[in-house]
Amino acid sequence: MTTLSRNPFLHTLQTMFRSKDIAMIISLVVIVGLLLIPLPTFLVDVMLAFSIALSIGILLMTTFISEPMEFSVFPTVLLLITLLRLGINIAIMRSILLNADAGKIVETFGNLIIGGDYIVGVVLFLILMIIQFVVINSGAGRVAEVAARFTLDAMPGKQMAIDADMNAGLIDEHQARKRRRAVESEADFYGAMDGASKFVKGDSVAAIIIIVVNILGGVATGVVSHGMDAMTALQSYALLTIGAGLAVQIPALLVSAAAGLIVTRSTSESSLGTELFSQLSNTRVLAASSAVIGLMILIPGLPKIPFILISGGLGAAAYFVNKTASTELAAQTDTLEMLDQQRPMAGEPESPEDMLEMVVVDPIELEIGYSLIPMIDDDAQDNLLRRITSIRRQLMSEMGLILPVVRIRDNLRLQPQAYRIKIRGQEMSNGELLMDRLLAIPGPEVDDTIPGVQTTEPAFGLPAIWIYESEQGQAELKGYTVVNPFSVLSTHITEVVRNHAPDLLSRQLVQEMLNQIRKKSPASVDGVVPEMITLGELQAILRNLLRERLPVRDLVGILEVVANNAAVTRDPNILAEAVRQTMANTLSSTYRDESNMLHVFTFAPQLEGRLRNSLAPAENGPGFQIDAMLAQQVVAKTGEQMENLAKQGYFPILLCPRELRLAFRRLVEQALPNLVVLAFSEVSPGTRVKAHGMVAVE
Repeated sequence: MTTLSRNPFLHTLQTMFRSKDIAMIISLVVIVGLLLIPLPTFLVDVMLAFSIALSIGILLMTTFISEPMEFSVFPTVLLLITLLRLGINIAIMRSILLNADAGKIVETFGNLIIGGDYIVGVVLFLILMIIQFVVINSGAGRVAEVAARFTLDAMPGKQMAIDADMNAGLIDEHQARKRRRAVESEADFYGAMDGASKFVKGDSVAAIIIIVVNILGGVATGVVSHGMDAMTALQSYALLTIGAGLAVQIPALLVSAAAGLIVTRSTSESSLGTELFSQLSNTRVLAASSAVIGLMILIPGLPKIPFILISGGLGAAAYFVNKTASTELAAQTDTLEMLDQQRPMAGEPESPEDMLEMVVVDPIELEIGYSLIPMIDDDAQDNLLRRITSIRRQLMSEMGLILPVVRIRDNLRLQPQAYRIKIRGQEMSNGELLMDRLLAIPGPEVDDTIPGVQTTEPAFGLPAIWIYESEQGQAELKGYTVVNPFSVLSTHITEVVRNHAPDLLSRQLVQEMLNQIRKKSPASVDGVVPEMITLGELQAILRNLLRERLPVRDLVGILEVVANNAAVTRDPNILAEAVRQTMANTLSSTYRDESNMLHVFTFAPQLEGRLRNSLAPAENGPGFQIDAMLAQQVVAKTGEQMENLAKQGYFPILLCPRELRLAFRRLVEQALPNLVVLAFSEVSPGTRVKAHGMVAVE
């Protein structure tokens, strides 16, 4: 047994026969056999019975599914059953021509259904072909073509709707991927159905040709090979051929009907029968139809009994439908009353468990007035949800920060055109938007004014003017930068997130980032967190970096620096400074100009000495032990140097010794949040430095 199990060939055979794919292989072999090998009449009967059973099963399957995608393999099944039917047709024709016999099923169709009259059989066969080809196949093919076109046209909108739901927090990433796969599968299905309908049409044409050829071949065989006269040969072979055609085409008609049902089927939560009954069970329609049919009894010459039976049946149906609806309504009323008695304050949190749900605060919220609600319209070409997706990509690329879900709510307490941005439940900024206008922001050399509503650009506090769209060209010619309300709000959100990035970096988010790195680079995490530093300490390090707008995207590199320095200190402030020393290239490339020049100002030697002498350790890192008056003078003089650099169009950068950098940043961060404080060691090699002034105090 061990030798056999190790034999690769036997193992492959065992795997193949245990697989469900073996059924497909056997089916293809059977179809090829039908085309090539003469079959006894018993096997012909078996194959015909199997074809009829399979067609009935497919028809029933299409009625019991609740949506077309539950039978997504139908186009492939349609092709396979068409090939099977053609194979059976060829096998029957071969048996008729060789033996003048096609089995009991064909004989029964020839004698019982068409009464042994081949002329009746020809007429009946042609009628069935007209029904199948002209009515069912053409209609189903057209519906499949239109459905495929509409499905493909709707794909971008559905994909954007999925992105919008994910941005709004309605679904997670896994659910979004699942819904995207469903959209792609739906498009593939209707595209395949559009092509598969051509197989059914081709099968109908082939059936007619096979019947004609077989009748002619049968007459020739009877006359030449068996010595029959032409009429006897026509009677014998035509009867068998028509019977065979009916035996094969009736299953084909069932499959065509199934194709029509599945392409015209809309998505619902119930089967076709349940849905039809629920929609056709209209008491008024049934009662009116019963009355109209009953009145037709009075028409002279019409038989009374059929109309009486139909009218009575419709009346009984109307009665039972009305009775069922009344019973269901009473049951629903009783249920609602019972629920009202059990939960008189439904919707209000009552139990401690309900109130605990209110403890969770969204990381970032956007509240809008009712006039701004059109900004979140899914059907609009440009909407806020798509802008938030772009913001998320931008922040990840620039800072390595994963923007949490932005909760968007309408707040009737706000002014109609107002909005406000909250971080962890606290309002951080607000603004107003005029949806029917554009915001014009003047450039540095603009002197001409334009008519409009004076306002302030909310993200950077610049003076601006709301203008009409017709005035955009004139404003741009005068040097104004013109943006739409979507850009104003998205820029404002981006700046608020940048300024409060440390508050958005939660422990859970840091843990998820570590989990992602552990999958690709486990050595970077193992032995560092939590062995050397805790998760909270790593979070504090990353927050310190984000507080000065340093990217934390290279978390692997940050962990390596932390691992190298954690044996000396676990102070997040000191470790963050160590990380900064390895980011000289990033810092320099961020602030230098096109000529590779870094424009800065520095400390005067006297002030640098005083600050160095007053440097002392503190609980939250190093700080200066100086009096309030000196601190106020330092901040004021630093602000003057910042203003001088800003007037020249440069970033406000203070260059100082490494040991003073963190303490000075802590000193001025409240009063001068836009000041960039760099250490000499944080300037990359090759970067030129130009000093434009010094901070000096008396």
